[in-house]
Amino acid sequence: MDWQRNGLLAGILLVAVLLFSQWLGFSEARKPEPTAEQLLIPDQQQLPTALVDELVDEAAAQSDLPQLSGSAAQLPAVTGTTNSRLVTVESEQFTVVIDSYGGDIVQVKLKQHLTEPQAKGGRPFTLLTRTQNNTYIAKSGLVGVNATDTRDGRPQFTVARDNVEVDTGIEQLDLVTRQAGVLLTKRFTFTPGSYQIGIEYLIDNISAERWSAVFYGQINRDSHQPLVNATGVQPYLGAALRTAEKNYRKVTFGDMQEGKLQESIRGGWVAMLQHYFIGAWIPPQDATNHFSLRQIGGQDLYVMGYTSEPIVVEPGQSGSYKTSFYAGPKDQDTLAELAEYLDLTIDYGFLWLLAKPIFTLMQWIHNVVGNWGWSIILLTVVIKLVLYPLSAASLKSMAKMRKLQPEMARLKDLYGDDRQKMSAELMGLYKKHKVNPAGGCLPVLLQMPVFIALYWVLLESVEIRHSSFIFWLTDLSAKDPYFVLPLIMGASMFFMQRLQPMPPDPMQAKIMQIMPIAFTFFFMLFPAGLVLYWTTNNLLSMAQQVIVNRQIENGKG
Repeated sequence: MDWQRNGLLAGILLVAVLLFSQWLGFSEARKPEPTAEQLLIPDQQQLPTALVDELVDEAAAQSDLPQLSGSAAQLPAVTGTTNSRLVTVESEQFTVVIDSYGGDIVQVKLKQHLTEPQAKGGRPFTLLTRTQNNTYIAKSGLVGVNATDTRDGRPQFTVARDNVEVDTGIEQLDLVTRQAGVLLTKRFTFTPGSYQIGIEYLIDNISAERWSAVFYGQINRDSHQPLVNATGVQPYLGAALRTAEKNYRKVTFGDMQEGKLQESIRGGWVAMLQHYFIGAWIPPQDATNHFSLRQIGGQDLYVMGYTSEPIVVEPGQSGSYKTSFYAGPKDQDTLAELAEYLDLTIDYGFLWLLAKPIFTLMQWIHNVVGNWGWSIILLTVVIKLVLYPLSAASLKSMAKMRKLQPEMARLKDLYGDDRQKMSAELMGLYKKHKVNPAGGCLPVLLQMPVFIALYWVLLESVEIRHSSFIFWLTDLSAKDPYFVLPLIMGASMFFMQRLQPMPPDPMQAKIMQIMPIAFTFFFMLFPAGLVLYWTTNNLLSMAQQVIVNRQIENGKG
């Protein structure tokens, strides 16, 4: 009996530890988001020339192209203002702000994803920004032989308009500058319904010399945590890229502090990840790209980016270079289409093999019923049906033990003071009736991998963020504000225990009686969607146990 008691205690302890670890992670991940600050205007910004210097050195080492010599014809002056300006692009998906100095994306606000549910006054979520206390921008330019970005500064583009509206068709924003004999247009392309921003350099070389440069795309970011966290497990904040050895490699801020990381690969991507959202450079997939991740001079500033193969335009010819930047939610289908393995940035943890099909099934159900709450309930029904063959034997064992309660009570009265004799008699009773006393843990242990996988699905899947269910449940990815679901869940655990026999060991019995209370407190800070799953699972388990108990009592088991 000791091994059975110890096994039961170990199983209960394992469940409690797993629940507590996930509870810590979620409670820390749901701290309120900070309010946005005012966007820095161009004359307040500082040019981090060290970044340009490093890229120039890299480009020179990669290109092996001769330096231009001699003079080139001058283009006529381009009309329009040359003062640095912030250009705002509005679409249904986001608001994008582009600085004409350098042509960087300095702010992205996501209109379809709010800081909190709309009923609570949520504002568009700020993903990229450039404020006094926070830097997260997408920088790009040309370095190398005929660089526009040099040690002396960056190009001041001329732009014809300050506002762009993206309605039903594709919109383009052209930023224009010139070198000696070369007209350069930096074109941004916006597509309705898309978070992908196309970026293209158009090079019109009317000079007598060959023109060459290397494109670079960067994410410049500090380590500012968009969700205020304290301790415990929390959603990953950091960089990731595809390498030759790994389809998905995380690179933390600490990794970049230790030294510069470099990788050359055909295609590839580099991204900055945070809870639910991603900013990613997606270079041409048919070219070799050179990726680099590093910290800048001991500052709280990190650079994740890539440089292209050399772009060469012969005299009197035109050329171009196309790339794209994605700034938006971690949508699995969209990311998978943009680049190979980019969808792996939706990190479901060590149980991703289980989490992915769970999300796929839940998404399919959602497409039918149109509500994530009902999708979770129907998903629970499917999971219970799938796991029933594994849990049926355990349910029957519990029903038989419940039927044997009078006999177990008689043995306790006879041999209560002789633990060895009591254990031997109970083992004989269990063997005679083919009962496994530890079988009651099996249904719970079977549910734990599904529970943890679903936890990561709810934590990582932006589709469920701020999704409402019924009445007071306006956000299934957040805790129940009134703790109604956790209390119902605790009550369901209590009544389910009434359908099962209590262990003969007093310590086991006390632990089983405490579990509904402990679970209730754990679940008070879990996402409501997860509590909904566990509550539904308990109710279905109760129904199954009632049916099996009746079968055993009627002699059919």
